[in-house]
Amino acid sequence: MAERQLMRLLLVDDDGVNRYTVSKALQRVGYLVSEASNGEAALDRYDKSDFDLVLSEVDLPGIDGVAVLQGIKQKSPDAVVVLMTEDTNIDTAIQALRFGAHDYLIKPCSSEDIRASVERGIDTARSLARRRRLVDAIERNVSELAREVSDSLDAADYVAELGAAAIRERALPRGNTIHLGPLSVLPGKYQIEAENQSVSLTPTEFDLLLYLAAHRGRVVSCHELVREVRGYHTEETEAREVIRPHVSNLRRKLKRLGDIDLIVNVRGIGYRLGEVSEEG
Repeated sequence: MAERQLMRLLLVDDDGVNRYTVSKALQRVGYLVSEASNGEAALDRYDKSDFDLVLSEVDLPGIDGVAVLQGIKQKSPDAVVVLMTEDTNIDTAIQALRFGAHDYLIKPCSSEDIRASVERGIDTARSLARRRRLVDAIERNVSELAREVSDSLDAADYVAELGAAAIRERALPRGNTIHLGPLSVLPGKYQIEAENQSVSLTPTEFDLLLYLAAHRGRVVSCHELVREVRGYHTEETEAREVIRPHVSNLRRKLKRLGDIDLIVNVRGIGYRLGEVSEEG
C-alpha cells in the first residue's frame, strides 16, 4: 500500500459511472488517480503532469483510446498504457498492442482484473524507472572519471591521446548504446553485442548487468541486487539463491560473445564487475 501511494494513474473514460467505480477501486488499494473524460483532455493532462500509468477506454468520443495511446507514446516511449474496451474485434487489439499498449482488457471485467492489470503495469513502470536510474548513474560515473583525468593532465593532451580510450574503458552511453569494454549493451532491445555477435537478455539479466556497471569498482551484495534489480527486500541468504541463477545465465550468455567474463564472484560477499580479462 505504501508503495502504491507514490504511484500516479490517469484514468480516461467518458462514462461517469465507470470512471467513478474504477477510480474508487484503484484508490481503495492506494493509487493516486486523476481522471479525464475524453481523449483530448487525457493528452492535455498527460502533457502537464507525470503519470506512472494510463488506463484508458478505447471507445472515446473524438480522439479514441488507440489515438491517445499513440500520442502518449510519441511523447514518452516508455509510458505504460492499459486499454479497456467492449469491442472484441481482434484487429483493434492487434493495433493497440502494435502501438505499444501494455495490456488490453475486454469488458466487462471485474475490479480485481483491472487492479491486477494495473499492478503488472506498475511493476513494469518501476522496472523502467530503475533502468533509467542505472543509465543515469553510469553517465555520472563517466563524467566524474573524465573530470578526474582532465584535472590531472593537460586538457589538450587528454583529448588527443587518452580521452577516447579512457572513456571507452568505462561504461559510456552513446546514443542508445552503452559500451562496457568490447561489449555493447542495447537498452531498447535487451541485447548485448560483441565481435559481430549478439544475444538477448531477460529484463532481470539486463538490469543486473547495468547495476553492476553503474557501481563498478565495488562489491555489490546479493541483498542489494535483489532490492535494486528485482524490486523487493529479502535476507542475504535467500537473496543469494534468487540472484545466483540470473548471474549464471548472464555469464553463460557473455561466454557466447567471445568468452567475455565480466562478472566476478566475491565469495561470501556478492558480485562486482571486473575487467574483461579477469576470471569470475
